[in-house]
Amino acid sequence: MEPLNVLIIDDEKNIRHTLRVCIESLGGKVGEAPSAEAALENITRLTYDVAFLDLKLGTQSGLDLIPRLLAENPNLTIVMVTAYATIETAVEAMRRGAWDYLPKPFTPAQIRHTLDRIAKQRSLAVRAADLQSQLSAETPDILLATTAPSVRAVLDMVSRAATSDAAVLFRGESGTGKGVLARALHKQSKRHERPFVLVNCPTLSEELLASELFGHAKGAFTGAVRDQIGRVESAEGGTLFLDEIGEMPGNLQAKLLRFLQEKQFERIGETRTRQADVRVVAATNRDLDTDVRAGKFREDLLYRLNVVEVKVPSLRERREDILPLARHFLAFFSRALARAVPELSPAAERALEDYAWPGNVRELRNAIERAMILWPSPRLEPRAFPERIAGAKERGPHIGGDFSVEAVERAHILAVMARAPSLDGAAAILGIDSSTLWRKRKRYDEVG
Repeated sequence: MEPLNVLIIDDEKNIRHTLRVCIESLGGKVGEAPSAEAALENITRLTYDVAFLDLKLGTQSGLDLIPRLLAENPNLTIVMVTAYATIETAVEAMRRGAWDYLPKPFTPAQIRHTLDRIAKQRSLAVRAADLQSQLSAETPDILLATTAPSVRAVLDMVSRAATSDAAVLFRGESGTGKGVLARALHKQSKRHERPFVLVNCPTLSEELLASELFGHAKGAFTGAVRDQIGRVESAEGGTLFLDEIGEMPGNLQAKLLRFLQEKQFERIGETRTRQADVRVVAATNRDLDTDVRAGKFREDLLYRLNVVEVKVPSLRERREDILPLARHFLAFFSRALARAVPELSPAAERALEDYAWPGNVRELRNAIERAMILWPSPRLEPRAFPERIAGAKERGPHIGGDFSVEAVERAHILAVMARAPSLDGAAAILGIDSSTLWRKRKRYDEVG
């Protein structure tokens, strides 16, 4: 068994001692906490794999401690331990994030069996992480297998755009597959044998993003210890994909515009002008037209990027694809984890179809991956998925459904606010002023 770092959280000293002896005999490292406060102090100082958590900690409830522990260490595996085992408390513990439930009195064999299962689960999680690159390689097939007319129209547009070198701008919410479509565009183009190079614009400062794109000369800035080529040069003859282009700083937008117009650039810290034959494809989840009006994005750059515009529908706009996509992910992760493909129960299918999927295809993929790792049964039930999905009661208001304009407006505004970085950012996306949005949100909070 893989050695695990285990935190025992129990107010009974003899229970902590018994568990410590058992776990240390299996090669594990053990920490002890007699209270919720001691547990939180331990978890902030040291990294644990597993916590054995008592349901009753003096006058406190171990159930209330579960989300606080997971907030500090999302990878912690929590096993509830109690002499007051009931179905209700077991279900509530699982709902709050516990992994398993162990009634007192327990035997060393039960502890060993529990830790063996945890070690195997963690090993599977590592294998799944190692296979992410394989998943990326298969991802384009996912969108190609669509039954949604809106996505078929998008794929047709991508195929036609692939025959030219025109700039393409993919617009759509996060997680809809804009990067997947950009790769599909490249693979269908005459540049398919040359590199496809990705630059994620929001992840770097302006100086580092400029260096990432165009490269730098030795000594150009602190830490530039040697000449470095940029992604533009790395993509020579191929496709440069600028993800979340709307987050690019203004000064760098001017440099990108010049490159799009002239195919020329300079490395940071150099005066030598270089050229590159690169097709530029971009993606954004922002309303760039609103950003142009607000002075946050260059209008001339938008025109250069937006020669061909492809609007990618959200998953809730292509609900006929939810179950086929889910089954595709189930088949993939089954191969990756060397297990039989589980089936979806009718209740699980309803839960997936009824959920709004604000994170789109990416959220669906992650939910299926999580279920494959954590749910041992060959039949997936709603409980295999996170509570936000398993607890979805009905499909939210959507365009074309039997809902009032006010209900659809409210659902749209709340969804935008959930993903926008600020109230002002949400107002910009929605095309209304911040005071109007504030009043609408206040009314929604009052109505409930």
